[in-house]
Amino acid sequence: MTAKSAAAAARSTVHGYPRQGPDRELKKAIEGYWKGRVTADALQTTAAELRAANWRRLAGAGIDEVPTGDFSYYDHVLDTTVMVGAIPDRHRAAVEADALDGYFAMARGTQDVAPLEMTKWFDTNYHYLVPELGPDTVFATDSTKQVAELKEALALGLTARPVLVGPVTYLLLAKPAPGVAAGFDPLTLLDRLLPVYAEVLADLRAAGAEWVQLDEPALVQDRTPAELNAAARAYRELGTLTDRPKLLVASYFDRLGDALPVLAKAPVDGLALDFTGAAAAQLDALAAVGGLPGKRLVAGVVNGRNIWINDLSASLATLGTLLGLADRVDVAASCSLLHVPLDTAAERDIDPQILRWLAFARQKTAEIVTLAKGLSQGTAAITGELAANRADLASRAASPITHDPAVRARAAAVTDTDARRSQPYAERTAAQRAHLRLPLLPTTTIGSFPQTGELRAARADLRAGRIDGAGYEERIEAEIQEVISFQEKTGIDVLVHGEPERNDMVQYFAEQLTGYLATQQGWVQSYGTRYVRPPILAGDISRPEPMTVRWTAYAQSLTERPVKGMLTGPVTMLAWSFVRDDQPLGDTARQVALALRDEVNDLETAGTSVIQVDEPALRETLPLRAGDHPAYLAWATEAFRLSTSGVRPDTQIHTHMCYAEFGDIVQAIDDLDADVISLEAARSHMQVARELAAHGYPREAGPGVYDIHSPRVPSAEEAAELLRTGLRAIPAERLWVNPDCGLKTRGWPETRVSLENLVAAARTVREELPAS
Repeated sequence: MTAKSAAAAARSTVHGYPRQGPDRELKKAIEGYWKGRVTADALQTTAAELRAANWRRLAGAGIDEVPTGDFSYYDHVLDTTVMVGAIPDRHRAAVEADALDGYFAMARGTQDVAPLEMTKWFDTNYHYLVPELGPDTVFATDSTKQVAELKEALALGLTARPVLVGPVTYLLLAKPAPGVAAGFDPLTLLDRLLPVYAEVLADLRAAGAEWVQLDEPALVQDRTPAELNAAARAYRELGTLTDRPKLLVASYFDRLGDALPVLAKAPVDGLALDFTGAAAAQLDALAAVGGLPGKRLVAGVVNGRNIWINDLSASLATLGTLLGLADRVDVAASCSLLHVPLDTAAERDIDPQILRWLAFARQKTAEIVTLAKGLSQGTAAITGELAANRADLASRAASPITHDPAVRARAAAVTDTDARRSQPYAERTAAQRAHLRLPLLPTTTIGSFPQTGELRAARADLRAGRIDGAGYEERIEAEIQEVISFQEKTGIDVLVHGEPERNDMVQYFAEQLTGYLATQQGWVQSYGTRYVRPPILAGDISRPEPMTVRWTAYAQSLTERPVKGMLTGPVTMLAWSFVRDDQPLGDTARQVALALRDEVNDLETAGTSVIQVDEPALRETLPLRAGDHPAYLAWATEAFRLSTSGVRPDTQIHTHMCYAEFGDIVQAIDDLDADVISLEAARSHMQVARELAAHGYPREAGPGVYDIHSPRVPSAEEAAELLRTGLRAIPAERLWVNPDCGLKTRGWPETRVSLENLVAAARTVREELPAS
């Protein structure tokens, strides 16, 4: 096929689409089902309607090939676990009794059975449920969901391509099941898993699939020769099956590196590659391996993870180069559009000119269609679109929002001393213990308390004008009084005010910082039915006035015990926002850090002795390739220290991280120079405590003993046993007792009992300690 005919054949597609619906209908239906207000049939009807609406919308926008199988009630990796029959033994009876309830039990747990562990999906803020495998795992094919959803799309008269998590990535994301040796490598199960994938592929072909996409994003990470050989073997076996559809192997989030020649040589029919951001280097790499002769290339030239408009001319140039490297070039986003909001048209409060700089899922779909048209028919066919795109790009580049001379001058003046505490930790900790006078195994929480319906109603009443500012503040004060009173009665040592005034741990601050934009309907799935509205970091950042001092000081006035000031750190402010892409991330992080430094200093001046600056995103933002780690960690840790280093030695700085694998960033955690760190540890049975100990981490730490992402209420003895496990790694004088994460998503009844049990566990274990 010539380059000209390849261009004529260019088609448009996407890897996946937001699941929730325009008004988060899926979230509401699932949570209604959990509460018994929605039947299983009604939930399944809602889900089917949302799938059909998405496919029709994509086709109506001009997408030539729609994805199926990307839809999920909770998580697509959990869907894969069901597809291959890798149900943990403790959940098997529930799944066999009722497939839907058993599915949700694996995701959320029950009072009697723990859920699967949850962690971040590569370097995104999406969370997946970690498969649990062992040498005795028996796989069994269940392609019911995948086949049914394909048939739904085909029945609408659409060209559809099922999307599956690939077998290599599935195994690389898995962990040893409970009771299995820690050194067990799930990849050793590949030969046992491939026949299941072969059966799924045959089922999909029989149901009408011409193409099936197998996602292998794990191959963009650094991989050993053994892992690359496993990938080669997997696709040699699947590619030579006689009863299969055409296979499209997809990667995204970064460049493939050494895995590119492996997949290019594999007997599959096409590759889907990311050509955005750092992965743009893949173009030269693809040329170096001789391209993809005889194969289809799905070129991800529209960034599926950010919300800035595409540079259409630049993307067309990339696509033009790619035409000579594959038998057929199609146009797509770099990854699933799951990671962006649905539609900018729903945003009524953003300036219309600024709105033209933004592209959510529907706008990205339009960009993909435009690029496919331009590639197929030539730029003359999209002259108007190109001119409008150039004008919007120029408008953004020239906007005063993106350049504040005062902010830039302050950031440029930062010195190394600004990012260092005035005394080393050993001296600070003595001053803090003398000042705070806390017991061994001090108890605290991570920050937020349950966000009740009354609190959400108060915010809605304020926005609607049904109450004035004074009335709203009275409601917030009443909530803080209740939270402080409960903590005192329960016996918690270091209190929090509960954050009743906050809508979200990033959005709350973004709404008070210059350079940020807030959305009204920009919802993105974080996990399950948890959706967040990431703010948009569009320009230079500064803090016009204090953001948290008012409420922290009020809470402290109600008690003699220390109340933590609660802030979100600079890396997380970036990671959980849609960040400007017109300057280095490190420059933006420094601006945010200076704004937070002002807030930290004001909290201390107001009498706050313990200040927590949360960085749950430090690990998730770590680049996927080790060679890129040092530069990232240098600016990330500097930004945290810049935020926190302006305080006195006796002011205790805490930080918090959750739901990620921390073993490979323990040195960076050390480099933060926080006095205390709290981390998620309950689901992983204190694994992070052992990692800290192995590193020789010298500071105080609170590995969580209460998994707040499950409705389970841990008993006092369960929490105590986790605490005893923690003590085997961290000495009592440096060990804190706390939940895994904030309590915003939990209800008050379970929160009360769980925290009472947590405090009881601390007392029990404290009494077991040898006398000093």
